[in-house]
Amino acid sequence: MRHWNLLDIDAPGGKASPVVLHTDEAARAVLIVLQAGQSLGEHEVKEAAWMLVIEGTAGFEIGGDAFEAGAGTLVRFDPAERRAVTTAAGARLLIYFVPWPGAGHYRAEEMSLGG
Repeated sequence: MRHWNLLDIDAPGGKASPVVLHTDEAARAVLIVLQAGQSLGEHEVKEAAWMLVIEGTAGFEIGGDAFEAGAGTLVRFDPAERRAVTTAAGARLLIYFVPWPGAGHYRAEEMSLGG
């Protein structure tokens, strides 16, 4: 068994650097601490992603839809679904990527599958 207090973990240097908490073939858990005004620009990943707002408020923009989410909100993204996440006052986010890694996540894998 492993456990973490997600409110006590700080991002390195106070930046929006991800802290990988756990990785195995089933999933990857990542904590991201965004400071006021920081964002995760528009992006997508190969895996399904579950994002939990632990603390603060985050703005989500997904396919032209936008909404604000406070602590306790859980958002699920489909694989390859484009999104952006922002925060005006700061937010602490927990992300699960399932499965890990998703098909095509690593370029070497894509190249070996294609050739």
